[in-house]
Amino acid sequence: MDGLDALKAKYLAALGSATGEAALEEVRLAALGKKGEISALMSTLGKMEPEARKAAGAMLNVVKDEIDAALRAKKAALADAALDERLRSEWLDVTLPGRPRPRGTIHPVSQVMEELTAIFADMGFSVAEGPQVESDWYNFDALNIPPEHPARQEHDTFFMARASDDPRPPHVLRTHTSPVQIRAMMAQGAPIRVIAPGRVYRMDMDQTHAPMFHQVEGLAIDRDISMANLKWTLEEFCRAFFEVPSVELRFRASHFPFTEPSAEVDIRCSWKDGQLKIGEGDSWLEILGSGMVHPKVLASAGVDPTQWQGFAFGMGIDRIAMLKYGIPDLRAFFDSDLRWLRHYGFSSLDMPNLPGGLSR
Repeated sequence: MDGLDALKAKYLAALGSATGEAALEEVRLAALGKKGEISALMSTLGKMEPEARKAAGAMLNVVKDEIDAALRAKKAALADAALDERLRSEWLDVTLPGRPRPRGTIHPVSQVMEELTAIFADMGFSVAEGPQVESDWYNFDALNIPPEHPARQEHDTFFMARASDDPRPPHVLRTHTSPVQIRAMMAQGAPIRVIAPGRVYRMDMDQTHAPMFHQVEGLAIDRDISMANLKWTLEEFCRAFFEVPSVELRFRASHFPFTEPSAEVDIRCSWKDGQLKIGEGDSWLEILGSGMVHPKVLASAGVDPTQWQGFAFGMGIDRIAMLKYGIPDLRAFFDSDLRWLRHYGFSSLDMPNLPGGLSR
């Protein structure tokens, strides 16, 4: 069979000049494809005499194998060249100093939640939780809040949408964590000592108020609990939280539907040089509300008010965080400003505990 050497030389030259995968595929199809020149020559073997067919077939197979081997070698060479180019372009000098990554911090609200949990746990309080979307009964009725109370109006409370023909009272975004106290008493009965930290919602927004904020409430029910126990508990909490040797609290008579008697609590402080100092000075600062749990609230939660009594209190977590760490504007808590978080945030390893100190 004549012309095989020229055919082989043509395709080997084409492979040598190919510069990419597409060019290689064109050469392969032209030489070895079903309609390629080698395949066309193979199809003519059937018309030859046996001896001539045997000799021609052997020569064609040699040419086919040489072209196929050259094709594979060229493909491997192109792959190596592509890898070398990629390594060159993606080269990294590992001896250069690394670029520092942004350092995450613990939000002051999360930190203060951990701090107060550690303090109250030391006094025997456990943590109770409940849903943020509450029924009208848990949020108001069970807490002795009458239908005409301002808190049950739309200017103060976020009501959930409901069908116009639904006769049931609408659900609300809880306005306090007091419903958790009801749920805890219904689930555990008495005696009980719990705190209920979490998000609450009210329609208010200024420098010291937000429509969503954080609150912690405490509840202690037993047979012989009095206001004296409440006073000691709050004094111990304030002393530990503000990390001062002593505090002085002042109880002022007040009114809350769910406690009787009720009291607002002030703490002695000073504002020397614009800096708040707890436990000294001639000024007073309101920090929380408290009182003895109303008998109707106990009865709503399934606790016999003739056998059990106790105290409850509530305070804003954001507010006490502002007081302790000198944060001037409540709205900054929710701005997600990394600069603010780096300044006021806490290390993830700074876990508060009473023996080691609550804060940095």
